[in-house]
Amino acid sequence: MGKAVVSHLSLFSKSLAIIVMVIASISSANAQLLRDAEIEQWLDDYSRPLFRAAGLPADQIDILIIGDPTPNAFAGGLTMGIHTGLITTADRPNQVEGVIAHEAGHIAGGHTARSDEALSSASRPLLLSLALAAGAIAAGAPDAGIGILGLGQTIGVANLLKYSRSQESAADQAAITYLDTVGHSSRGLIEFFGKLRNYQVITGRRVNPYLQTHPLANARVSALTERAKRSESYLKSDPPEEIARFRLIQAKIKGFLQETRFTLREYPLTDQSDPALYARAVAFYRASDIDTSLQEINKLLARYPDNPYYHELKGQMLFEFGRPSESIAPHRKSVELAPDKALLRINLGRALLATEDTLKYEEAISILKSGLLIEPDNSFGWFELARAHGGLGEIGLAHLATAESRYHVGDKNQANQFARQALSILEHGTPEYRKATDIIVATQGSLPSGGRRPSEENPSPRDSEERRPGEVPDPLFN
Repeated sequence: MGKAVVSHLSLFSKSLAIIVMVIASISSANAQLLRDAEIEQWLDDYSRPLFRAAGLPADQIDILIIGDPTPNAFAGGLTMGIHTGLITTADRPNQVEGVIAHEAGHIAGGHTARSDEALSSASRPLLLSLALAAGAIAAGAPDAGIGILGLGQTIGVANLLKYSRSQESAADQAAITYLDTVGHSSRGLIEFFGKLRNYQVITGRRVNPYLQTHPLANARVSALTERAKRSESYLKSDPPEEIARFRLIQAKIKGFLQETRFTLREYPLTDQSDPALYARAVAFYRASDIDTSLQEINKLLARYPDNPYYHELKGQMLFEFGRPSESIAPHRKSVELAPDKALLRINLGRALLATEDTLKYEEAISILKSGLLIEPDNSFGWFELARAHGGLGEIGLAHLATAESRYHVGDKNQANQFARQALSILEHGTPEYRKATDIIVATQGSLPSGGRRPSEENPSPRDSEERRPGEVPDPLFN
């Protein structure tokens, strides 16, 4: 997923063309681009084998999580978008896996219809890369839930990716090939298509957005089913542990994104299963009942003390309810258990800063930098780093981090301005000085007065030594 989105959310890739594509594909005006380390990892685990089977560069494909209740997905270029509604509507993980395989077929087939037109006519949205629930800060609401990449504006192009019937059939056949290659069933894809059709007939609702962009012809579905049933893997079922994991993902999404009363109705107090505890922990947190939410998450932690995402959620709850000092321990534990997750590191750094104890700022800087080494395009991480340097009076470094943050949200003017301010303070010839110069060149195309051209080894901010291992610099974006 990403770098693949996700390795994690290679934010540079998302900052412009990808975001425009995403916004154009979102069906709801209230949809949000989300970040969540646990869901990203789950999608990553299912998508990477399929991408490799398709001969695609798995590390360069972004999978974006769209906070939208409609069961939808899209793909184009090296980008795939998965609506949360797809995950919550599915009955089992193989159904989501089937859709991922189908969308991978569109990517492998180069089926990016009309995207150039949409990209050229769309304006650049602001983008803030936030850790889990950091969108609450931006929105001023502690119950905002899963971290949101703020969409600066909505672009009214609902059908960015419309595929022809021949492209759809090709993607279907490719999906079966990829699933066969990894030894998984293609039955889930057929089930999902049937689920969408039945839902539409029963409810009488407007045409599902997935069916608008992926028209289903009877002959096509019949051909898909006929071939799928010939596969040796067709009757394979999802392993019980994967179904259990899937139920937790669904519970988390529902807890964050649907109304609390619906969550508590679906997961009543009499249900003491892991998904129910997870969903209710989030639901009570969103309802501002922090004590009850902590009781629920503590039950899960008692059962699974080595689950980093339960510790992360506990830290998030405490942080959002004005208890940053208490949130440090669970955030620190989440990093110990999942040290490769940039979002968890940024959460910890943010918590350390929120104590307003300058003695903790040096550690916060170290933690934030380590997160940015994993995910150098995370604009929110750079924003928090700027705050940390500013709190220590390191103004030049604060300006530089702010320039990085603005650069990765696509605001070239402010990135250039802050880089110039940094350049006037930083010591000439230092790595930080060169980075500031790089940003100026990247945002303006010329050197500042009296400046030096960056070295060949560091030609742009996203090509610096902080680039993620294995990441391809500026492939379009991603």
